Amino acid sequence: MKEEKVAFLLEVLKNFSFVKTKLVTKDSTLLEEIEEAAHNVNLAKQGKLKPKPLSELLNEL
Repeated sequence: MKEEKVAFLLEVLKNFSFVKTKLVTKDSTLLEEIEEAAHNVNLAKQGKLKPKPLSELLNEL
């Protein structure tokens, strides 16, 4: 079922000329970083983690 949703979403996104898609796997470093970032956001919302200032985040880019 999950694979069907992914295939459907990719098909929808391909119809937009301004969207470029790239399939990532579970082993992908990018996916792991996104999962970690989401976890950290949840911890910050709960007050268990102090978020970085915006200026520090921008400097990392």
